[in-house]
Amino acid sequence: MDSLLDHATSGPLHLRRPEIATVMVDAIRHGQGHMGYYQCHAFVVMANHVHLLITPLVEVSRITQTLKRFTSRSANHILGLTGQPFWQDESYDHLVRDDQEFDRIVRYIENNPVKAGLVAQPDAFAWSSASLRVGQAD
Repeated sequence: MDSLLDHATSGPLHLRRPEIATVMVDAIRHGQGHMGYYQCHAFVVMANHVHLLITPLVEVSRITQTLKRFTSRSANHILGLTGQPFWQDESYDHLVRDDQEFDRIVRYIENNPVKAGLVAQPDAFAWSSASLRVGQAD
């Protein structure tokens, strides 16, 4: 399914628009920094979906509801749309069981744009946690 999403050429691809992808990244960062809803470990905003690896500090349903509500309003405003859903109702969540799985998921998320053929290196994709780590001290 991820491969189909990554290589989609039809259907809503609104997240590939830089101004909408930026809204999503800003919302993810706001949810961690200002709202304190989670600790974000990795994310990527693809053309038609988002991967997000977090440690939730509030109910996951509250996190997804808040992210979807804010970003849908902002994206629909940018697109000039009213009264139309931006996100699908469902989302997929998964409990990470150990450090090895955690590391695998981080690599998967940050390599998603590479696998999709959008960039050669993860940190070259602007709407990813990998690009935000460039230049940061460990």
